[in-house]
Amino acid sequence: MTGQTQTPGAGVLQETKFDQFSLGEVRPGTGAGERFKRYPEAERIPLPRGWHWGRMKLWQALLGRRSRRKYAEAAIGVEDLAMLLWSAQGITAQSGTHLLRTAPSAGALYPLETYLAVERVEGVAPGLYHFDVRDFHLERLAAGSFSRQVAEAALGQGFVARAAAVFIWSAVLRRTTARYGSRGMRYIWMDAGHACQNLLLAAESLELNACPVAAFVDDELNRLLGLDGQEESAVYLVPVGRRPPDQ
Repeated sequence: MTGQTQTPGAGVLQETKFDQFSLGEVRPGTGAGERFKRYPEAERIPLPRGWHWGRMKLWQALLGRRSRRKYAEAAIGVEDLAMLLWSAQGITAQSGTHLLRTAPSAGALYPLETYLAVERVEGVAPGLYHFDVRDFHLERLAAGSFSRQVAEAALGQGFVARAAAVFIWSAVLRRTTARYGSRGMRYIWMDAGHACQNLLLAAESLELNACPVAAFVDDELNRLLGLDGQEESAVYLVPVGRRPPDQ
């Protein structure tokens, strides 16, 4: 309709459109920087490998997947945590210099970084962690309980605070926009969706509850993770926990 004020979100859609004249004409940004983020001073916790596959068929997981907001007080296992991390962003192969992962990414650029607010995971102390994809380790950024702070940033949604762990994805924007220009912003949101769905299906197969959350105060979550909100910013989160007996 004419005469209506365009929202900022709709503006992004319009500004990143391709047409027959601009298709293939990309105005890239500055350099992409490092492909993997690491915290060299952080305590490193190796994650288990060699877990058992096939607890549930894919078709069953697809049929049963729901956004589940109730979590038991019991801890989840560190093996379950490792399987969830691998399902969302685990390395599966190498093609040239690219380390390919379980979830697709435009140009194999993988702009996402994975953080965790751990509350109840066997063998992992409560705290804030970063997932080192390449070495399959956790890096402890801070010790203590942070799930309530994450929940407050997520517009006070109480179920977030009751999860055993909250997965938080950020995006290092230049990894994608340096190659694809402003069109790359679309690809980043797609990447987050791919990774999230992988995690949700893995949680269902492990009989864990999980719920995707996109409503949060960006700057509050960024401050908690030590992100600048410009070069790297939080984009998505998923609380995960044991399934209560009544579900």
